[in-house]
Amino acid sequence: QVQLVESGGGLVQTGGSLRLSCVASGSLGAVNVMSWYRQTPGKERRLVAAITVIGNTHYSDPVKGRFIISRNSAKNEVYLQMNNLKADDTARYYCNLKVGSSDYWGQGTQVTVSS
Repeated sequence: QVQLVESGGGLVQTGGSLRLSCVASGSLGAVNVMSWYRQTPGKERRLVAAITVIGNTHYSDPVKGRFIISRNSAKNEVYLQMNNLKADDTARYYCNLKVGSSDYWGQGTQVTVSS
């Protein structure tokens, strides 16, 4: 069974930085894409950033130039460095792991940006 555990969320002021981490464990097989999503109450979960096994990255427009996704494939870990945080970045952030045709999710970590 695959498990994802996120950490690194918290309360930060506008303009500040946070680094999220996610570690995957279990029978992972061939790991294809690791991603971060975020969700606010009443809204759908949206992709923030993704990184392939060979390091290709994709960012949503709201975070381009401010967030950096990276991974350590040997450790099955993915990170999200969040800089110049804005109030609109407040959300619960979820780690996602795509293994073949299967999707796995962590429990999420809350990020709150205060003005």
